[in-house]
Amino acid sequence: MTNSTNFKLPSDEELNTQELNISWPYIAAAAVFLAKRCEWFNNEFMLCRYELKDPRKCLKEGKEVTKCAIEGFQDIKKHCGSEFQAHVDCVIDTSSTASDDEHCSKTRQVFDDCMLKNLKLERPPFGYFCEAKVHDSPRPKPPEEKREFPDAVPRLPTPPYPPPKYGGRSGFSF
Repeated sequence: MTNSTNFKLPSDEELNTQELNISWPYIAAAAVFLAKRCEWFNNEFMLCRYELKDPRKCLKEGKEVTKCAIEGFQDIKKHCGSEFQAHVDCVIDTSSTASDDEHCSKTRQVFDDCMLKNLKLERPPFGYFCEAKVHDSPRPKPPEEKREFPDAVPRLPTPPYPPPKYGGRSGFSF
């Protein structure tokens, strides 16, 4: 990728944040609950990226998403640690790479019940994240970009070409 001389990278202080170092089975087991819990922060980040068309301007919102996910895992570990670990172990033992955990429905149900009871988070229904939603952001809307397109190029005059030597393309007959 090429960059102009005006391209500015964010400073190390802006980029420095705690990372979420966790493996796939743990993320897969907690994904729907974290997505539900951090939905507002994620929507705010995605709206910022879409409106400003520059992810460097949305670092603060991205840090909020990461912070929410870390706090979510901390709450899961604190309130439903054994149920969560049992479900993760089942996902690992069945070696299912599919997102459906049909083999682990019993441990998933125990984990879901614990999340509802202790953290008041209910597993969202199937298709919840595909529904259209309106996100009300406290950030001011960016100003509209005025795009002015020049008029279309006028048709160029065709130069006089000599007639085709052998009758042109239509002269082929087999």
